[in-house]
Amino acid sequence: MRTLTLLRHAKSSWDEPRLADVDRPLAPRGRKAAPLMGRHMRDIGLAPDLVLCSAAVRTRETLALVLPELGLPGVPVVYDATIYEAEAATLLARLGRVADSVRHLLMIGHNPGLQELALLLVGKSLGLEHRMLAEKLPTGGLVVLALDIEAWSRIAAGSATITHLMTPRLLHDK
Repeated sequence: MRTLTLLRHAKSSWDEPRLADVDRPLAPRGRKAAPLMGRHMRDIGLAPDLVLCSAAVRTRETLALVLPELGLPGVPVVYDATIYEAEAATLLARLGRVADSVRHLLMIGHNPGLQELALLLVGKSLGLEHRMLAEKLPTGGLVVLALDIEAWSRIAAGSATITHLMTPRLLHDK
């Protein structure tokens, strides 16, 4: 059994239209939401063994604000340029190369790839979380998946169940 936590980067800024997309930083709203999501992750007991993070500025900034709240000093982080703008198939292939010593992986990336990956892994579920995820994975959105696999190389469509879904807006409404 493995756990995959997917976190979409927090809200990014569009204040500098000349910046390349990969270089866009977080907006003030994103800088508030990221630590909130990190605290929530800690509160529900998420403790990844490894973080795979897109190399984009906004994902790096999201991670920098989440990690202190998680309270996991020393968790290994890999910045991977292939996660940026990746489709679900590319993300799935990347997950298949994760070392088997990793039991819980946190991936921080972008839509639509993360949302499509989660839906692919879950398959044809009829649960409320699945319907919410199919509608939208907003910025800062968190999806925790339980994978019924013994090795990351065995990850495949339909191998996961959603165990938790949260967004910054839902946390603000609590």
